[in-house]
Amino acid sequence: MRFIAGDELGNLKVLRTVETGQKLELKQAITSSRLRAVQKLATKPLGNIAETTLVSAAYADGTITTFSCNRDDSFEKINTWNEPRMKASDCYVGLSASKQGVFSCTSNGALRLESGERGSETASTARLPTRLCDWRLSPSTQKFAYGGDEVDLSIWDVEKAFTTPVANTQLLSDTSSSKKRKRSDALLPAEIWRAKNVPNDSLGLRQPVRITSIAYVTSSECHLLVGTQLGDLRRYDIRAARRPISDWKNIGKTGGIRALESGHTENQAFVSDGASNLFAMDLRTGRVIYAYKGISGAVTSIAPSTSVMVTTSQDRFVRLHSVFPPPSQVSQQQDAKGQVVDKMFMKASPTVISWDQCPDLSFADTRDRADFQEDEDMWEDMEEIGDNERDNRKK
Repeated sequence: MRFIAGDELGNLKVLRTVETGQKLELKQAITSSRLRAVQKLATKPLGNIAETTLVSAAYADGTITTFSCNRDDSFEKINTWNEPRMKASDCYVGLSASKQGVFSCTSNGALRLESGERGSETASTARLPTRLCDWRLSPSTQKFAYGGDEVDLSIWDVEKAFTTPVANTQLLSDTSSSKKRKRSDALLPAEIWRAKNVPNDSLGLRQPVRITSIAYVTSSECHLLVGTQLGDLRRYDIRAARRPISDWKNIGKTGGIRALESGHTENQAFVSDGASNLFAMDLRTGRVIYAYKGISGAVTSIAPSTSVMVTTSQDRFVRLHSVFPPPSQVSQQQDAKGQVVDKMFMKASPTVISWDQCPDLSFADTRDRADFQEDEDMWEDMEEIGDNERDNRKK
């Protein structure tokens, strides 16, 4: 497996799992002169052979650069552009690469679609509500979801978002007003669905909307997970209701839920909080099936693959984790539990990590085809030993 990591100084590093997923090795690094943190990473295989990966990196200075990460782990720069609507106090909350191009979204609602090709300057822009904390593109790349500070979960149509004009004054009036008033439930022109706030608490007080992270459930278009600053994990089904179908309290023990990712097996999700806790969740019951031990810093980014998982944390370590699916039956006990199998210290604090989405790409495959041909020739030149010769040698 190959993973791409970014750090607080703008550097990118290629990490590979070797020894059948039991060890991490640093294979390649590209040093940046920006001295600006990498806030978001997005990867996408290029071509059908999966020998080259498109890597998109969003930096804190508002620029986005696309690279091609080749079979030998070398980087080749493709294109760079800047988001002029991003202010110094803003940050990137979403980045995704698809066949349409590279999507990016900032905390002040600046949505952009770039082709990502070399020398291309064509871009489509749209305006979303402000004070966003997370933005996710759907698995079909036809929809996207966002949420944030007093911005509840919302689903938009990608095509309509870039083609339908939306008045900025309407968005600002819905999200930036400090007055306590009942907001309109009318959907915006490109909006498909919007969540409704959970019921009031036991004292009859309105519960604040503090969304910190969003994830789609195992390639589903209708099921989403939402983590909150209060430590709650909510599951939504946009076909069933506007309120969550499951609301699990106090999953994030300290500082709320910081990172959230769905696993590659059904009914599995990985959650980290503001302390040093990292959990594996069973989405059928909301129960923590196992927790990872030996982590001394808050986990900032989670990159699950089909067989292992790699995370970054504030203690400057990149960790390799083993993963196990939830039990087939809800009543069964979880026997196999994930562990930290290896870790690597980074000179600069890693901020984000991403899997290159190429499961058939391994360290053994990085040799040239000529090397494989030499191995085949070596075996063909060897003499075959018959049964009689083998018996004589034993005697």
